[in-house]
Amino acid sequence: VQLQASGGGLVQAGGSLRLSCAASGRNFRGYTIAWFRQAPGKEREFVAAMRWSTDSTYVQDSVKGRFTISGDNAKPTVDLQMNSLKPEDTAVYYCAAGPSIKTTARWYNYWGQGTQVTVSS
Repeated sequence: VQLQASGGGLVQAGGSLRLSCAASGRNFRGYTIAWFRQAPGKEREFVAAMRWSTDSTYVQDSVKGRFTISGDNAKPTVDLQMNSLKPEDTAVYYCAAGPSIKTTARWYNYWGQGTQVTVSS
């Protein structure tokens, strides 16, 4: 499975960004696609995940109500819509693929390159 993350950038607090994770490779729709983020000096943190085959989703409590994860079968991508962004959302965001929805990074076998999200105050 190959993953390509895109959509990061610089935005003011309160603004929005939409990240996309383009997936390809054999049987990628059998995987769970997750978004993690890592701020400088901090551990990689789970944000949200979607199991493609069932459309099941899970969003971390700290971003629930602001972030939404969804899949676009036509592209195909798994997108992370981020609204009402805060400076503390600043991080490198990574997408990853694994066998099921888990909140710890070690369960994910495939990783895309990160995309930087910077939220200015």
